[in-house]
Amino acid sequence: MPTQAKGWGTDAPDQPLRPMEFERRDLRPNDVAIKITYAGICHSDLHTARNDWGGTRYPVIPGHEIVGTVTEVGADVTDHKVGDTVAVGCMVDSCMACDQCLEGWEVFCREGCVQTYNSPDRHDHTISKGGYTDHIVVRDHFVCKVPDGMDASKTAPLLCAGITTYSPLRQYNVGEGTKMAVVGLGGLGHMGVKLGAAMGAHVTMITTTPEKGEDARRLGAHDVIVSTDPEQMKAAATRFDFILNTIPVSHEIDGYLNLLGRSGRMVIVGALTPMPGFTGFNIIWWNRAVGGSAIGGIPETQEMLDFCAANGIYPDCEMIRMDEVNDAYERLLKNDVRYRFVIDMAHGL
Repeated sequence: MPTQAKGWGTDAPDQPLRPMEFERRDLRPNDVAIKITYAGICHSDLHTARNDWGGTRYPVIPGHEIVGTVTEVGADVTDHKVGDTVAVGCMVDSCMACDQCLEGWEVFCREGCVQTYNSPDRHDHTISKGGYTDHIVVRDHFVCKVPDGMDASKTAPLLCAGITTYSPLRQYNVGEGTKMAVVGLGGLGHMGVKLGAAMGAHVTMITTTPEKGEDARRLGAHDVIVSTDPEQMKAAATRFDFILNTIPVSHEIDGYLNLLGRSGRMVIVGALTPMPGFTGFNIIWWNRAVGGSAIGGIPETQEMLDFCAANGIYPDCEMIRMDEVNDAYERLLKNDVRYRFVIDMAHGL
């Protein structure tokens, strides 16, 4: 039977989030039911709630950084059992038959993956509701295991900020001896610093804010460059093998391209809006390249969780109650968080 769920969502782009009740579907044979204990807040939650990117289907209940406890499994589920601590990220289903799904890149499913919220279900076409809720039902393949001993209260943001920064580092073989820079010290950037350092790279933080230098070093950065200082930028020309660009808004990249050495690559993970043009010479000379990266697939997401567990890597989190979410959104707009909000679902729902 379907179950009644409680959560927080919004009815319109100009309305705050409020308590809502709705139905979760009954379990299909390959489904897992999860009692949600922690839910991370991502900037994309705010953008979707306020329809900044268009396409929001109201009412919308955000949340795609989820940690919880398995309460029930479908008849065909073998990888999860009641009582397991598990995690769910940005997607909850896909065709599981195309080349991308079969290669572990479900996010690029040829038929389109089902996102954790604001996305039509493949079977009944209802619109998915996210993690700002008391429980969720997810196809078993899209449920990751939280390794034993991990701090569940700090794990949720890894399902978006963690995998978004881990995936490009793995794709481009960042590791021992890599001279790596991270541009922007926010929710993504601070994870890029931690993960790069844990992989053995020499990590430099590039920021417009000199005051963030001390925090960057605390997070694991070996060096700091203030990008508004022309002398520092000039001195760093051709220094880096890899640049992880986490700036979340449209910006010029020519100045950063000049920091790449021969065959260096800059990967953009934050800016989704149209970008200004750049000078072709700056990629042709020194054989540089510019690329992008989304979240990884499910196998890579599990690998990331295992890596973070083995290395004690967590995002810096500020815990809030569910009924403090609107204040958290306003603070996000002011960049007033170091560095991720996590909702403790035991309070304020």
